[in-house]
Amino acid sequence: MDAALERSHQLKQALLDFVLTAEGDLAATLEAYAAKQARRDKGKAQQDIIVDSFLSEGQVGDKTPLDLFIEDRQDLSQSDRQLVKSWHRSFMGLFAITQILPDGFELMNWLTAKKYIVKPDNAQFAEEIRRYKEGEILLTRISPVTETYWTFSGPCTPLGRLGKPKLAVAIGNFKDNYKNHLYSDAPDLLAEAWESVARYHQQFIDFFGSDEVSMPGYQLNKKIAEFQEVLMQQRLAAAGIDESKTLAEIAQDAGIDKEELEAAAAEAGVDGKVAQLFENKTTAKMVMPKVDLPAELKKAEQVTAISHPRWGQMFLPTYHRVVALLEAEDWQTVEGAEKLIRNYLEDPKINAFIWQRLAQKYPTKLEQVLQTVLQRPFKIDRDLEPLLEEFDKPLVPELPEIASVPVHLHNLLEEAVAEVNKSKSKKTKKKAALGFQKS
Repeated sequence: MDAALERSHQLKQALLDFVLTAEGDLAATLEAYAAKQARRDKGKAQQDIIVDSFLSEGQVGDKTPLDLFIEDRQDLSQSDRQLVKSWHRSFMGLFAITQILPDGFELMNWLTAKKYIVKPDNAQFAEEIRRYKEGEILLTRISPVTETYWTFSGPCTPLGRLGKPKLAVAIGNFKDNYKNHLYSDAPDLLAEAWESVARYHQQFIDFFGSDEVSMPGYQLNKKIAEFQEVLMQQRLAAAGIDESKTLAEIAQDAGIDKEELEAAAAEAGVDGKVAQLFENKTTAKMVMPKVDLPAELKKAEQVTAISHPRWGQMFLPTYHRVVALLEAEDWQTVEGAEKLIRNYLEDPKINAFIWQRLAQKYPTKLEQVLQTVLQRPFKIDRDLEPLLEEFDKPLVPELPEIASVPVHLHNLLEEAVAEVNKSKSKKTKKKAALGFQKS
C-alpha cells in the first residue's frame, strides 16, 4: 500500500472523529441529515453510508463538514488539504468489477459507463473484499486519492453477478434511492438529461396545446400513444432515417441483414425502424424513454396529465376532484374531501409543484381547507413550504422519469425486457405442448 493511500486512510479516520465528536451546529446538522435520510430511505440506508455522504454533502451554513475540518486542522499540509478538498467529488455508484488488480479493482460505474481504478485503503478491508470476482456488481461510494486512482469510501455491498433483468432492477432501485448520484461523475450527461425534460415539456405543449389536459383514461392512453408516435418520427428524422422507406430498404442502406434487423426488433418488442434508430451510428448518447400511461390509469374515469420543464410529466387520476373541491362553494359538503387532501399530503407521487400550482390558482380556498384538515393555524404564503417539507416533499425537483437516459442503459433495459419476454414465451409454449399431450 503506497504512502498516498495510507495518508488518505489516516485523514479519513481523523475526519470521522472530528464529525462524530462534534458539538453545536455540526452535531445538530448531522442529526437532522441522518433523520431526513432515514425517512426518505425508509430506514434501509446503512448508518455508515449516511455518515459518509454527510461528510461531502452536508451543509452547515454555507460550508460542508470537509470545509470545517480543514479550517479546524491548521496543521494539515497543502497536499493534505488538497486531498480532503478532492473528497467533494466522492459519489455513490453501482459498479461492475471489470478487472481484478493486484492491489484493487477496475470498476465501471453502470450509470455512466465510466471506469475507475479503486483500491482499499487498509489491510482489514482489503481482506474483506478479496473474495469479490470479476463481473460482480458492487453498491458503494468511492473517493479520489490521486489523479489515477480512487479508494472505497464507506461500506461496500456486493450484489453478485446479475443477469440483465436483475441488473436492470438493481439500476432502477439505485435511481429510486440515490437520485442525486445518478450521473454525479458525468455532468455532461446530467445536463443533457435536464435539457431533455425541458424539450419534452415544449413538445407536450406543441402537441396538446397546453401544459395540462384532462380526459378519460382510455382516451388519454390513445393520445399519449399518438404523441409518442410524433416524437418517434422526429427522432427518426433527426437520425437520418427515411420514414417512407421500407424496412428492407433501410436495412440495405445500413448494410444490415433485413432478417437480423427484424429479429432484433421482435426481441426488443419494437418496430424495425426503431431498432435501426439505435443501430444508427449518429444517434445521440442519450435516449428519451418511452412514455406509457400506467396500466391502472387506462380505465380511470378521468386522468389529468401535467407537464413542467423541471418537474417533468405527471399523471393524476384525482386532480379533477381536488380542483372541484377547491371550486365548490362549501368544500366540506364534497364527499371524501378530507381524505382526498390528506392523501395528497401523504402520497409521494403528489410533488411540491402540484401543491404550488394549486396554491397559485386557489390560495384562499386552499388555505381554508388546510386549516381545517390540519386543525391548526395556516397561512399559505408562510406555511406551505414547511408543510411540504414536513411530508417529505422536496421543494427542488429531482431528475424526472421522463428524462433521457444514456444509450447503454436504454439498451440494457431493452435487452432485459427481451430476455423476460423470451422466457415467458418459452414457458407458454412448453405449457401449451404439455396441454396438447394430455388431450
